[in-house]
Amino acid sequence: MDNKEILKKVFHTAWPAVLESFFIALAGIIDTIMVASLGVYAISAVGLTTQPKFIGLSIFFSINMAVSAFVARRKGEQNREKANETLLTAFFIVLVFTMLLTVMSLVLAPQIMYLAGSEPDTHSAAVDYFRIIMGSMVFSTIPMIINAAQRGSGNTKIAFTTNLVSSIINIIFNYLLIGGKLGFPALGVRGAAIATVLGTVVSTIISVECLFRKTSYVKIKYMITNKIRASVTTAKQIMKFAVNIFAENMVMRVGFMVTAFLAARLGKDSFAVHQAGMNVLALNFSFADGMQVAAIALTGASLGAGKKEDARKYGEACQRVGLVISICISVALIFFSKNFFALYFKDNMNIDRGILVSKFLIAITLLQISQVIYGGCLRAAGDIKYALVASTVSVAVIRSVVTLVFTLIVPLGLIGIWLGVLSDQLSRYLFMSLRFKQDKWINMKI
Repeated sequence: MDNKEILKKVFHTAWPAVLESFFIALAGIIDTIMVASLGVYAISAVGLTTQPKFIGLSIFFSINMAVSAFVARRKGEQNREKANETLLTAFFIVLVFTMLLTVMSLVLAPQIMYLAGSEPDTHSAAVDYFRIIMGSMVFSTIPMIINAAQRGSGNTKIAFTTNLVSSIINIIFNYLLIGGKLGFPALGVRGAAIATVLGTVVSTIISVECLFRKTSYVKIKYMITNKIRASVTTAKQIMKFAVNIFAENMVMRVGFMVTAFLAARLGKDSFAVHQAGMNVLALNFSFADGMQVAAIALTGASLGAGKKEDARKYGEACQRVGLVISICISVALIFFSKNFFALYFKDNMNIDRGILVSKFLIAITLLQISQVIYGGCLRAAGDIKYALVASTVSVAVIRSVVTLVFTLIVPLGLIGIWLGVLSDQLSRYLFMSLRFKQDKWINMKI
């Protein structure tokens, strides 16, 4: 397959995934901007829930990654029965974990928020937001697992449509419920949480409906006709793969929690600026994640079909596209960072702090998108233990140590926080890019 054809297929697979991730991140940013109308305390309260929420969702992200990788491989092997069996088995695994984590989150919400660094003026709002979001977790996890299978089969457009509609619903009800518009009650932070849940309810309905479409590679009718059943063997394969990714995610979340906790210690104003910066980072990651989805689907299918050279070429093509995207974002940050932070803050002091943070973001963007795409290729191939070690060293060790040194020993405030983030992204980029270029990953089997 020539480079032109490969690049064309990368664009065809990647653009819905990139736009999907972008709109999810954009909805999160708009969510925070709308919450900002309630005051700095509200930004901080919602920000405090971010890392605990993602820690809770880490097991699902891990299962999703496994499902995408397995479905991509099975499609490459032209084994549709196993691809559908993978989704059905993963669906039941997800339901069990969802019930357990929902109960734990509802019961332990106050303690979790204290551990996240809540203060008296943010604690109550953070607990309310966290309970509403995590109490309705099932409406997030069901579409996540279905969309993971769709992406693995190369059908990224379905997941894009699902999450786009969900984001629009979220934004509409943010407007109606946060401040109380058009006769709706003014629910503040709780209104933002309810709006998010309503968006996920709609995404659940759409994603389930997609399983009945003729064009879907994984679908209900095929499972019924071919008497597909959940498999213990497949469950073990999924969990073996997912456990390593989960361990990686947990290690990363520990590092992220250290960063969030130390940022919260700087005070609610500094933490609010930090959270706004993290929203930019999330927006950057949305592009990286979209390209990673394409890399997993294309490299996974190629490896399943035994086309190792094509797998490497797809990874390189995704990387080139990602580099162009990261350069565009960095240039935008150079010229428009002040305008962006002015959406959150009215006072010049916090805007100036935001501009300082954006200087780190310009460099981080160039590293983040590349390392995520490289990591996606490695995980699609089954090289998950290396990714675990790389993330452990980068996030849990390097990031945490650098952040601790430059906030507690050398008190640099927000500069210390973002030096830690930069050190993490740089080290992960070096680890992932070196492994990709060694070509060991293309010879692995899952």
